Amino acid sequence: MGLTATEAAVDVFVVGDYCLDLVFTELPGFLEMGKEIVAGGFAMTPGGAYISAVALHRLGLRVAWAADFGDDDFSRFVLDQARAEGLDESLFVLHRGPLRRVTVAASYPHDRAFLAFYDPGPRVPAGARALARVRPRVALIPGFFAGRLLQAGARLAHARGTQVFMDANSNRPLRLEEPSVKEALACVDIFSANAREARQLTGADDPAEAAKRLGEYCAVTVVKAGQAGAYACREGRTLHAPAIRVSPVDTTGAGDCFNAGFLRAWLDGRTLEECLRWGNIVGGLSTLGMGGTGRVVRPDDVLAYLTS
Repeated sequence: MGLTATEAAVDVFVVGDYCLDLVFTELPGFLEMGKEIVAGGFAMTPGGAYISAVALHRLGLRVAWAADFGDDDFSRFVLDQARAEGLDESLFVLHRGPLRRVTVAASYPHDRAFLAFYDPGPRVPAGARALARVRPRVALIPGFFAGRLLQAGARLAHARGTQVFMDANSNRPLRLEEPSVKEALACVDIFSANAREARQLTGADDPAEAAKRLGEYCAVTVVKAGQAGAYACREGRTLHAPAIRVSPVDTTGAGDCFNAGFLRAWLDGRTLEECLRWGNIVGGLSTLGMGGTGRVVRPDDVLAYLTS
C-alpha cells in the first residue's frame, strides 16, 4: 500500500465537489421549448473537481483531492472512476444518504449549455476538514469562492508556504465592483478565468485588457480565450500564447484541463509564457474526447506539441 496524502509530499491539493456529467454532442440545433433535438453522441463521465484532480494526476503530479460523496448511484459511479484512475482517496468523506451532483451538458463545438441539480452539501465540506492535514505546493480551488472560509484557508496555506490557485467558475455573474470579489482575488496567488467570465468581471472585451485589470488585485491572472489562445498578466506585464489547432468533439472541462497543464509547467519552474502554452495544449487536446477526461493527456503529448 502506498503513502496517503497526509503522509506523503503533495504537489496539488484539489478542493471541490464531484459532479456527474451527462454530455450530449453532435447536436443539430439549439434547444427550443416544445422541440425535441436528437444528439449524435452521448457520454456519462465524472466532472466537477474530478476533472482537475485526474488531469493533474495524469500529468504526473502528486494530487490530493478532498471531496464529499453520498451513498447514491451518482456518487458510487464517480468513486469507482476515481479508484480506477488511481487517485488517492484518503481525503474522501463518505456520507450516509444521497449527495447527488448532476449536470446535463448540451455541447456544441466551441461552447456548451448546462442544466444541473445539486443536493445540499455537508455543513463542513471535505476541503475544510482536510486543510490542516496536508502541506501541498499549490492548493487548487476549481470554482470561485469568497468570504471568511476562503480568507482563513488562504492565510493557513500561505503560512505553510502553499500557493493558492482559484478558477472563476461560478453559477452567477461576478463583478469587480463587488467588495467580496476584490477580497477573494487578493487572497489567491493565481486567478484563472475564461474570456466570458473575465468580460463579466471587468467589462473589458479584450482578454489581454481583462487580464491586466484583474492583475490589479491578484499577483498572476490568466484569461483563457479558446481559439484565441490564453493571456496572462504579472506585475502589469501581459503575455499571450496561441491555441493549438483542433476540431473539438466536446469542450466540457477544457478550462479545468488548461489549469492542470498550466500548473504542471508552473510547478516545474517554467516561464509564465510556457505555462500558458502547456495550458493551451492540455486544454485543447482534452476537447478531442467526450467529457473533461475522455482524452488522456500525458506530459509526452505536451512535449510532442512543443517540439513539433
